[in-house]
Amino acid sequence: MPIDRDAAIQTIAFLGLDFANLDLESALKQTVILSQRSDFTFLVTPNVDHVVKLHKNPSTALTLAYRSAYDAAGLRLCDSRILARLARVMGLRLPVVAGSDLTAALFRRELCEADKVAIIGGGADIVARLVQLFPKPNFVQHLPPMGVVSNPEAIRDTVDFIGRAQANYTFFAIGSPQSEIIAAECERSGRAKGVGLCIGASIDFLVGDQQRAPHWVQSIGFEWAYRLISQPRRLWRRYLIEGPRIFWIAARWHWSGRPIRYDLGA
Repeated sequence: MPIDRDAAIQTIAFLGLDFANLDLESALKQTVILSQRSDFTFLVTPNVDHVVKLHKNPSTALTLAYRSAYDAAGLRLCDSRILARLARVMGLRLPVVAGSDLTAALFRRELCEADKVAIIGGGADIVARLVQLFPKPNFVQHLPPMGVVSNPEAIRDTVDFIGRAQANYTFFAIGSPQSEIIAAECERSGRAKGVGLCIGASIDFLVGDQQRAPHWVQSIGFEWAYRLISQPRRLWRRYLIEGPRIFWIAARWHWSGRPIRYDLGA
């Protein structure tokens, strides 16, 4: 049966987050349902990099805003086989729903003439290229400046654009934590509708600007290594310096005997 937003969705508590216990097909159905609503909600796809950021420099304004955005998300879908395997070691079954897979499934199987799609970020020519591949939806785009989350005027402009667009689907392609923080601002504004998806490089994968690892590499949990080899100058620090902190975070969560909960303040 289809999933309803008003129905309870089972969640799995792991590393201070409540992950939705949904596989790809169920997450796809839920996203389509959310796209038709008159209010706005958004989903996030936590991976190792996100979890490490959520635990780093916990008292800074940026981290607090990031945590608050994660807390406000309607769905948190695990986007990491490494997280899933760490969870399994601790006796939890955490389904993996990669943001790239969900985005591809929406574009290839669900988007139709009746849908309005907003793209936040991406290249200046990305909409023209998407139209060539997927001519049915009505696309609009907004290009925030670099460092948008440190620019209150740029945040307002982006939230205003999304409010005016009234899109069924809003794809945030401006990286993390920018995507999540602005999605949360859209929800708080009360002016947007439909569903927002914080999807990282998923649009780039869709149009062929970046290549995902082969399925067999993904299946053994080494997609991170494939991306590192493909973009070493951009990703070496994320995967070789920051990423390994996840093992300390997981050990702390496990041995503390209770979930790490975020103190988001008043």
